[in-house]
Amino acid sequence: MDEFRLFPPQASTVSGQVDSLYFFLIAVTTFFTLLIFVMIVYLGLKYRRRPGVKPQKVATNMKLELTWTIIPFVLTMIMFAWGAKLYVNLERPPADAMVINVIGRQWMWKVQHPEGPREINQLHIPVGRPVKLVMTSEDVIHSFFIPAFRTKQDVVPGRYNTEWFTASKQGHFHLFCAEYCGAQHSGMIGEVIAMEPTDYQAWLSGTTPNVAPAVAGEKLFYTYNCQTCHGQRAPTLAGLYGRRVQLTDGSTVLADDDYLRESILNPAAKIVAGYPPTIMPTYQGLLTEDQLIDLIAYIKSLNTASTGESTPTTKP
Repeated sequence: MDEFRLFPPQASTVSGQVDSLYFFLIAVTTFFTLLIFVMIVYLGLKYRRRPGVKPQKVATNMKLELTWTIIPFVLTMIMFAWGAKLYVNLERPPADAMVINVIGRQWMWKVQHPEGPREINQLHIPVGRPVKLVMTSEDVIHSFFIPAFRTKQDVVPGRYNTEWFTASKQGHFHLFCAEYCGAQHSGMIGEVIAMEPTDYQAWLSGTTPNVAPAVAGEKLFYTYNCQTCHGQRAPTLAGLYGRRVQLTDGSTVLADDDYLRESILNPAAKIVAGYPPTIMPTYQGLLTEDQLIDLIAYIKSLNTASTGESTPTTKP
């Protein structure tokens, strides 16, 4: 029988920071709740209406007014600054974080590792290494929640959301969907398995061989004859990812995962300056979410083979 715990274990580098803020909020809330309750009872008894007694005129106490205005203001500013700093840290994954793709669907989590292994409702990760999850949904809104890591992020169809963490100890930890997503929402559960780096590498080596996303994406790229335009009638994709692209309306857009996904499914949404809107067909309905992730991984891999163009402007 598992040991009863009021709170989940702290198993990530940010767990303690989140808990500290949470306990501070509880302490402040409890203190003022008890203070207000006691004052209501005390003042209600002391100044209750008495027969034949007229209440005295009370003058405003400016010091008291300032005290109960300034103190709560300072406390709320502490909460705001503390929470904002923690939020910014949680929203900025380290540049060297290992990227793992996650797809939510009714009612399971599909995980794709950069080396190729795929998992269903399980996520193996190394301890001590930052992990960045790039997540999307195939159907409705889900929410990827790991209580022991104190991290939770909505998984929305049609876009990519990210979540990152660094496991601080090894073990098996619960994984939930925290957004009601249908009749079997309560069954959309799994586990995160945090392993020592050597054990994680051994697990990778022992899994059934799978094609890495970038390799699978390259195959799709040639299957759909994308090379017949890119590099000839359309510019090369090498070095595109992470750059800003000039559009026909004069604005620029960052070539990130969402931009690449939109460009594949709806090429006319953002037209690159200098190219006609009809040069590329839509692949809406032809590619699954897994295939989109593979194609984007392939385009990302082309950055390492960039020809050194200063401002590549291309529409995938």
